Amino acid sequence: MRSIWLVVIAFLSLHAAEVVQVGEKYKSSGKCKACHSHIVKQWESSWHAKSHYEIDEYFQKTIDYVARKNNRKSLNTIKIECAVCHNPRISVTSTNADYEAIAALELDKNTAATKALESDTISEGINCVVCHNIDQIHDNLPEDKRGMNRVSWMKSGVMSGPYTDAISPYHKTEQRPFMDSNPNQLCFVCHANDTSEEGHRFTDMQSEFKSGTKQCVDCHMSPRKEGIAATLRDANGKAHKRLIREHGFVGGHVENMWKGALKISARKSAQGLEVTLNNPQPHALPSGFGSREILVEAEYKKGSKTVKVESLSLTSHYLSKRGKPTIPHLADKTLEALSVPALGSKTVVLPIEKQADSVVVKVSYRLVNDEVRDLLELKNPIWSKKMAIQTLNMKL
Repeated sequence: MRSIWLVVIAFLSLHAAEVVQVGEKYKSSGKCKACHSHIVKQWESSWHAKSHYEIDEYFQKTIDYVARKNNRKSLNTIKIECAVCHNPRISVTSTNADYEAIAALELDKNTAATKALESDTISEGINCVVCHNIDQIHDNLPEDKRGMNRVSWMKSGVMSGPYTDAISPYHKTEQRPFMDSNPNQLCFVCHANDTSEEGHRFTDMQSEFKSGTKQCVDCHMSPRKEGIAATLRDANGKAHKRLIREHGFVGGHVENMWKGALKISARKSAQGLEVTLNNPQPHALPSGFGSREILVEAEYKKGSKTVKVESLSLTSHYLSKRGKPTIPHLADKTLEALSVPALGSKTVVLPIEKQADSVVVKVSYRLVNDEVRDLLELKNPIWSKKMAIQTLNMKL
């Protein structure tokens, strides 16, 4: 019987799909350092470089939680499904019922799926050759086709970039509009939306995005500025100066991003303390992977003494099919979704403490709300850290 299973395993291994044909010369960001060391260094500190199961605690524990609660799929199958965005260079794109049977018997050690997940080619997450090896983005596909399912790739040794005149002795370069005039198209390959295991769309950033003067890269990379894309010197012994962007891919985990991200005002009314949050950003806040949170806190004082603290949370809560609180990726429905709309505002009301003669209003951001953080048992302090947006002092 075991020999039959081994034949099946070998068959599955032979039929694994090679998604990105990348030669040894280009698969690692370390090979890019020769000409782009300053850009690689920026990328190394980014969360694109950490979008891997072994490195990202939220990603890892979400996958583990889904595998534990969903007995229809093995852990490896869920990893492969998530890899379409987190590890787009993975060599296996899907599994089937035969693989699930093998995994259940713990006979999947030598399958193509297991080998693909253990390969060092995906250990860098979203590295240079992921974005810069894309040839075309197929926006005619259904909205739920994301990541590597939405793109076609260039041949190994050809890179896409924003410049029409880029020349390198190490690889060919071709200009693509999504690297220059339409960068949002590239961002939305992965960051457009996400759907739970139950088919519930729990985040839809592309539909909420308000097109205008700002593009994703203006905030999450940087505005264009004069610099050097490649240190390779020309015939005159000088590197070519260009308009470039930083490659740190900063996001909600970077505290400085939140300073002034919302504009805050407050007034006393018959209903209570009205706090208005104005959002000048082109997407809602909070937004993203479904458990992010804006906290509004009112610290009431009498003289210098704090007499009471009231707080309110803008976040999303989800229910499973059984009607119990769950994480976004297992949600059957959204119980509550509170956010400040793109280029819009939201007014919240907190109770007023009658004894107080002043109030300090603090608005901050957290990556993960209490409910999801407890369900996933997240330990890293980054998930609960309050990142200050604005503080307002007001006499009552």
